[in-house]
Amino acid sequence: MKDFIYCQRDIPKEQWRYGLRSSAATGCGWIACYNALKMMGYRAKPERLIKYFEKQLPLLNGNTGTFVLGPAMFFKKFGFKATTTANRKKFDEIAKQSDACIIYFWWKNKYKIGAHFVAFHHTDRGFVGYNTYRRSTGPDNYGNSIDEFLKKRGYFGAVLTGITDKRK
Repeated sequence: MKDFIYCQRDIPKEQWRYGLRSSAATGCGWIACYNALKMMGYRAKPERLIKYFEKQLPLLNGNTGTFVLGPAMFFKKFGFKATTTANRKKFDEIAKQSDACIIYFWWKNKYKIGAHFVAFHHTDRGFVGYNTYRRSTGPDNYGNSIDEFLKKRGYFGAVLTGITDKRK
């Protein structure tokens, strides 16, 4: 698969501005939607996705990122089935039944805390995600369990959106 965005930090600061900030800083939400669409075989234009998500929270315009339920609302609006849960025990089951998934999670290290969206899907090799880490250069292997992946990395407060293409 090609044309995925593997690492948002690689996007030049002047390209695909998200509100007043760069997509490299706050674009993980629209990027997860872009990558999920790519997984399902759709063409996506970053400019259109950005415009849609900037209007979703009109006062913030993407300056603080994307609303946690924003991707689910986007896919439902355009005719996809989107199943959302914060119950980590259901993540693997929903993800295996979905054509693509987006997960939102919180992370922390010694000095910082933040949130991130990533797109992933289930393959015969396990779960594979895109734009997971600051230095990702290709697809990232999550292993056989999303819950275990989150635990291992210390991610918390996760919300999963499983996306099914009802048009196919």
